[in-house]
Amino acid sequence: MEGRASSRRGVLLFLLVGVASANPDGLLPNGNFEQGPDKYQMNGTWVIGRKSIPCWEISGFVEYIVSGQQQDNGMVVAVPEGARAVRLGNDASIRQRLTGMTRGTSYSVTFSASRTCAQAEQLNVSVAPESGVLPIQTVYTSSGWDSYSYAFRARHSAAWLVIHNPGVEEDPACGPVIDSVAIKALHPPSRTAKDNMLKNGDFEEGPYVFPDTPWGVLVPPMDEDDVSPLPGWTVMSDTKAVKYLDAAHFAVPRGSRAVELVAGTEAALVQEVRTTPGRSYTLSFSAGDAADGCAGALRVDAYAARGRLPVSYESRGTGGFVRNELEFAAVANLTRVVFQSMGHYMKPDGTLCGPVVDDVSLVAVHKHAARRLFM
Repeated sequence: MEGRASSRRGVLLFLLVGVASANPDGLLPNGNFEQGPDKYQMNGTWVIGRKSIPCWEISGFVEYIVSGQQQDNGMVVAVPEGARAVRLGNDASIRQRLTGMTRGTSYSVTFSASRTCAQAEQLNVSVAPESGVLPIQTVYTSSGWDSYSYAFRARHSAAWLVIHNPGVEEDPACGPVIDSVAIKALHPPSRTAKDNMLKNGDFEEGPYVFPDTPWGVLVPPMDEDDVSPLPGWTVMSDTKAVKYLDAAHFAVPRGSRAVELVAGTEAALVQEVRTTPGRSYTLSFSAGDAADGCAGALRVDAYAARGRLPVSYESRGTGGFVRNELEFAAVANLTRVVFQSMGHYMKPDGTLCGPVVDDVSLVAVHKHAARRLFM
């Protein structure tokens, strides 16, 4: 009997591991670090041993953090989800092998991170052979925790996800705290309506959003050849991001997702589309507020070819939006559609916020309609 029970446990363990290794949308295996090292694998908060944290491999000075514990410098560390997280010290990293991916498919990784005592923190995120640098020195929430997204295109069915702290501080423990690592397959961006020339104009396709974190997901700046966590769109900036919102926690003009321009003039949301020089087009979009307390005259500028439309939305911070249209003539075979917040706005708690953009469409004006415009 004992042998058969042991055999059944072995089969069950095999099935569980097989399911976990497929990496479905959502948390990675032990992605919230609630399963921790045994006591003999730790020296205080310092994790000893490369495979001491289940489902992860570590390198360098990695600490296992329990929510509410007080550090040597008197700082109390909070954890956004569950009770445990990890902190990456100087040149430390964590990694997990992603499996069951489809070659050629794009994926987005979402994770939560919090700064500690370093001033100019950043994280290197890679899924070989692709890598990116995520600046995390700007904090967009009052809790100190933000969720970040990083996207890549799978070259193989399996690859290592690595999150690395490249910083070198006097205090080796001055590094970011990491929690809640998830993955999501990104579908090819499609046009949201038959005549809409823009892809993913409603922003419904994007990075994984944690259902229990009420602060959205930051989409970082990227080079033009990078894979975007927000298919169809690129964020142009040096160090700033835009925020991806869900309707469960924010006011969204249409559907279940939208984008908040939280960095003022320091970041722009861009999509490039093929056009015919001399032909007229209409760019339509919604601009409003996320019902997150961001009050005041929120201004967003929309650009396309030589056209520019400044929109000022008087927000009470409780939700709402206005619909806007920009008519322009294309001057080249490729036209950039650009949205940019023209002010730096703050909520009452001092955190950055800005206008919300959603439901964007670009349509060609038919010739007979264009004639009416100029009659």
